[in-house]
Amino acid sequence: MLPLDGLLVIALEQAVAGPICTQRLADAGARVIKVERAGGETARHYDSVVKGTSAYFAWLNRGKESTELNIKESEDRALLERMVAKADVFVRNIAPGATGRLGLDAKELCEKYPRLICVDIAGYDPGSSYASRLAYDMLIQAESGICAVTGTPEDAVKVGVSMADVTSGATAHTAILEALIERGITGKGKAIQISMFDTMADMMCVPLLHYDYGERETPRMGLAHSIIAPYGKYSCSDGDVVIVCQQHAEWLRFSEGILQQPELIKDPRFITNADRVANNAELSEIIADICKTMTREQLIEKLDANKLPWANVSTVPDLSSHPALRRIEIDTPGGKANVTASPLRDEIKQGPVPISGEHTAQIRAEFKE
Repeated sequence: MLPLDGLLVIALEQAVAGPICTQRLADAGARVIKVERAGGETARHYDSVVKGTSAYFAWLNRGKESTELNIKESEDRALLERMVAKADVFVRNIAPGATGRLGLDAKELCEKYPRLICVDIAGYDPGSSYASRLAYDMLIQAESGICAVTGTPEDAVKVGVSMADVTSGATAHTAILEALIERGITGKGKAIQISMFDTMADMMCVPLLHYDYGERETPRMGLAHSIIAPYGKYSCSDGDVVIVCQQHAEWLRFSEGILQQPELIKDPRFITNADRVANNAELSEIIADICKTMTREQLIEKLDANKLPWANVSTVPDLSSHPALRRIEIDTPGGKANVTASPLRDEIKQGPVPISGEHTAQIRAEFKE
């Protein structure tokens, strides 16, 4: 038995933030009914790379049921509310103001159905002057300052995956689990508002605190770190290795065992982490001069011998064959495919990725008047 067996989730969702939230719920046993427009939601049409299904859709929609409804039309709108009336959780990530125009205000629904947990994922807090703005992942990354601290000194870049969407969906998942625990105590559901901007602003808290209290803007550092040194990519004679000394004891072992310059431990430029950050250019030059005299294998052997952390700069092909990568097999409309395993649990509710509207007739019959 899975922990969310028997839970009914209605998902008025599209793209990434809503679907990743409800996928986590489905994996844990919940019944998730995905409400789509005729022809299917946005992410179905990005590409067809996974045996005819888009990569995003295959990733985020296993184990769900799909119904196609036109909720702007009164009959389907009434059907949706009958579904919501029986639901434990109602998740929405659609255009700003759309739920209000459809008569699906979260607080009103929770008053009407007291055990309902109604979750809205939006770009900005509804009380913000930005509330009506459309919000896509890249726009939120840029607006929140993530791009200002990501990239090289010359170029600001976005994170290469949908960080704002994924983090917001994961935050919504956490909020739902908290609300289910609270409902178990009080018997009452609640309306929950998750702002993508809030989730990214929270990720930016350390750079923000450095600016507000240290009058310092966090620079873009590539694979280096703005407040820890040594930390970054170093070149050997045949490739690169990422080296990190996050603890002072690691710095001591690194100086003695890798650099073989124990005198650096008492060098005024490098005594504390703050000293090393202030003099990182000189420290990086010292490290680079040592690393280039070794092959990757030689450096890694020394790092391991001194119990020091390191990493490869993996490519996507490297990830595809990585010994630590866990995969699961799923069914798609075009056949079986391998996707990344759930990071939350080994045992999941197995279920195929649905065809758009595959369960419409069944759901109309189940939730008829």
